[in-house]
Amino acid sequence: MRHFSKKVLTILLIAVVALTGLSAQAIAEAPHGEYFGKTIILHSNDVHGAIEGYAKIAALRDAFEAKDAEVILIDNGDYSQGTTYVSIGKGANAIEMMNAVGYDYVGLGNHEFDFGYPQLVENMSKADFKVLCANVFGPDGKTIFDPYVIHTTSFGAKIGFFSLETPESQTKVNPALIKGLVFPAGKDMYAVAQKTVDELKAQGVDLIVCIAHLGIDAESEPNRSTDLLANVKGIDFLIDGHSHSTFSGLDGYDMQQTGTKFESIGVIELDNRTAEILDYYNVPCEGIPEEPEVKVVADEIIARINNIYGVKFAESKVALNGVKASVRTEETNMGDLIADALLWSATADPSALAVPVENVVAITNGGGIRASIGVGDITMKDINTVLPFGNTVAVVYVTGIELREALEASTYCTPSAIGGFPQIAGMNITINTRKAYAKRPETYPESTYYGPAVVRRVKINTINGKPWTPFGVYAVVTNNFLAAGGDTYYAFKAASAQYDSSIPMDDVVMSYITEVLGGVIDERYAEPQGRMRIIK
Repeated sequence: MRHFSKKVLTILLIAVVALTGLSAQAIAEAPHGEYFGKTIILHSNDVHGAIEGYAKIAALRDAFEAKDAEVILIDNGDYSQGTTYVSIGKGANAIEMMNAVGYDYVGLGNHEFDFGYPQLVENMSKADFKVLCANVFGPDGKTIFDPYVIHTTSFGAKIGFFSLETPESQTKVNPALIKGLVFPAGKDMYAVAQKTVDELKAQGVDLIVCIAHLGIDAESEPNRSTDLLANVKGIDFLIDGHSHSTFSGLDGYDMQQTGTKFESIGVIELDNRTAEILDYYNVPCEGIPEEPEVKVVADEIIARINNIYGVKFAESKVALNGVKASVRTEETNMGDLIADALLWSATADPSALAVPVENVVAITNGGGIRASIGVGDITMKDINTVLPFGNTVAVVYVTGIELREALEASTYCTPSAIGGFPQIAGMNITINTRKAYAKRPETYPESTYYGPAVVRRVKINTINGKPWTPFGVYAVVTNNFLAAGGDTYYAFKAASAQYDSSIPMDDVVMSYITEVLGGVIDERYAEPQGRMRIIK
């Protein structure tokens, strides 16, 4: 049985003593050499731009080292995206922060690809840490980064680390930005992992640790970390991410995940001589002091971004709901606002459209909405935090049948959450979740999602107040991620015609707020506007 509470208190005491120089009595009472002969793995996941937390993991590392531990720092992805502090620099600021901390081995999350593969390569060229990825292959058939590394402790124990990226990146990242990359999924991913484990075993490692950005969400099956462990033999411990979960041990497996945005820091204690796992647990970040030098780096980045993007440009009289559990399951007032802005941007100049204005609708994915906005002043940083991906506005021309297919696919698991859930404007729809989703036997091309064999859950009631017609042609104003087939929107990728305006989506939303709403989001957006009915 793990003595979690006692362990946390001990570590926090050590950190405070080590960094703040408390009284001589407190230092004398702290245990000396408690961690001699141990290797401590500290791990983070899904930091998503919460750069102020890096000073805390640095402090915890220093605290363990002050008590004679060997420390290995690990992150398993999604550090390049999430707040303005990292998205503005296309992920480069995250690398700067991780260099300042002194990470050792780092995996990839789907959001490391958000700015395109060339940008990822450029960012990682500046990394002082080792980047690992065993299951993403380039056009040459080779892994884009080294699949694994063998770490030897001072006592000679060998720890093999290898990293796995979620195959969902194929559709959670703009497909146009990762052309030529291959993400094996399901059984193919298991085979890659087993081959990597076997190679490590052949080299005599004592312990194999998988740095996995897979998660435990039901929608990720069969590519979850638990699916992997059920199908691959020889993984001794799995450091997980992607689902923003917090756990230590799950379903009988030795695995751990720390939540998101430094809610906690993962700790794994190993014996230096044998690499035996002695204990593992999560330490809440609240109460851990900040390492001063790393804090300075974070503060400089925060101040630089705030000076540019922290200026008020509008205000809101209502709270806008961008909560993850809401925007991925139901219509929200935030979703309505963003979809309205998209629709306005395309219909402001009807001459640029190939269909009448009454045949224009807007769709954006709930998974692309990353934050809420409260009552009060609104800054550019607020909008960029809501829409951090740098997406541009695109227009896709589809038939009524293709539009309905896209809506059916993107609500296949509703009322359970899905990133592709549509926030809409210009149409009224009904989603009947009592009817089972009829999926095709094969996934969409280069996707982990299954298209509908028959459409029976979604009904398009009206398009701009007029009847929907299956063979009518409609213009869908969306983001370039969905236009390229992101999430569940293969129907858009396969459409007969589309174009990218190259206008940033966050700029369009800000322009809509200032030009159409007069700089004030008022009671019109106090509640969702009834564009969809969900039958449960």
